[in-house]
Amino acid sequence: MFKKILIANRGEIAVRVMRTCREMGVASVGVYSDADRPAPHVRYADEVYNIGPPPASESYLNISKIIDVARRSGAEAIHPGYGFLAENADFAEACREADFPFVGPSPETLRAAGDKQGARATMAAAGIPVIPGSDPALRGDEDIAKAAAEIGWPVMIKAAAGGGGKGMRICARAEDFGELLKQARGEAESAFGDDTVYVEKCIVKPRHVEFQILADAQGNVVHLFERECSIQRRHQKLIEESPSPVLDGELRARMAEAAVTAARASNYTNAGTIEFLLDADRNFYFLEVNARLQVEHPVTELVTGVDLVKEQLRIAAGEPLRFAQKDIKHRGAAIECRISAEDPANNFYPATGTISRLRLPSGPGVRFDGGIAQGYEVPIYYDPLIAKLVAWAECRPLAIERMHRALNEFVLDGVATTIPFHRWVMASDAFREGDFDTSFVEEYFRPEAARVEDLEKAAAVLCTLLTHFREGAAPAAGAPSRDGALAVDPWRLAARREGVGSE
Repeated sequence: MFKKILIANRGEIAVRVMRTCREMGVASVGVYSDADRPAPHVRYADEVYNIGPPPASESYLNISKIIDVARRSGAEAIHPGYGFLAENADFAEACREADFPFVGPSPETLRAAGDKQGARATMAAAGIPVIPGSDPALRGDEDIAKAAAEIGWPVMIKAAAGGGGKGMRICARAEDFGELLKQARGEAESAFGDDTVYVEKCIVKPRHVEFQILADAQGNVVHLFERECSIQRRHQKLIEESPSPVLDGELRARMAEAAVTAARASNYTNAGTIEFLLDADRNFYFLEVNARLQVEHPVTELVTGVDLVKEQLRIAAGEPLRFAQKDIKHRGAAIECRISAEDPANNFYPATGTISRLRLPSGPGVRFDGGIAQGYEVPIYYDPLIAKLVAWAECRPLAIERMHRALNEFVLDGVATTIPFHRWVMASDAFREGDFDTSFVEEYFRPEAARVEDLEKAAAVLCTLLTHFREGAAPAAGAPSRDGALAVDPWRLAARREGVGSE
């Protein structure tokens, strides 16, 4: 096993990887931009190095700077986290050339997985169902438009080099195709430096179900069951859970077998995710390979008891998997809410500011993964995801109640976040009944739902202020005030402001 690794990332995922390193007795090397100098991951690392100005292109995406820090620090391997360089084949290649094991798939696998059309062809050859789509050789707008018409409306325009909802548009009518194709190309070029797109049949109101896999260099591949990821907005996941409320044993087994087959067909090593779309008739189709650790990996860890980061490090060090498929058991239910600095009452517009007050939820079955602290200033330069809240219980209804309780305990002031949205989802009948698909947010959520909570919070603050002026003006606790009433004990008044210990 490695004695020291560099984590080429920031925020909550950097802290999460460092925690496992500490448990394993592995020293962690952190990196940070000028904007992240006071960030929690900088304080948590065993040693840290500055890698440049705030823009990611000059710091977290600068391959040469990260390799240089790895050399200077004496790190023995590099963990990319997720996002930034995690699926960058050139970065994995640079790590290999510099003799630093990359904690993830090989550069060849990353290139194959990043080629969405090539990946589709690989899966089809392996007998895995794929969504009907255009020929990879098509590049011209007219040829792609013709292919879209032959596939049949609606179609999905997708960036060939990317994922995460970037460069993606749904088109339901031929007359809209030209403009949407232009938009998709422009976004793809901006996000990935490649405007190549393709089209595939749009599955109407699908569910998004993914399977976690682990594969070692000795050829062993296992799955760690599924995660339901259908609560999303603009193809960005917001809430994930396991098990999926829609899968039965037979369908789960078929999809799991397809996921393992997909991993083998891709020559996959390390941790990854095989993603599927599930239609209303319970037909599933390959969507893509996410060749990295996923944001939602804690869900799988809670229902299987497997530390995925530990397994990543062991595999990268050349060790075989420590368990076979029969050894992996699914227990209970887990739900994850992504806490982002976005305002759900304002169309999820990104928010910045300083966290003026932070009180984290806790108690049985509650896990918090975060890269924030009270007084932390949320920067404008990076993804708005700042934390993840995960709840586990013996069954889905209890997991929902536990998550709802934890969200109600969660206090984060100074920055708008998605916490009010998550509270609304946990109370939603459709979510509780498991009756939803990827259009859930567009169909059911209204900004007023988040504003109601803001009004309630304002009313609570006003009541606290009125109580303070009415009860806190006496000269001393227990002494009579001007009107003859006894003053309120200031300790009890402070507790009342926090919502505990009140009469």
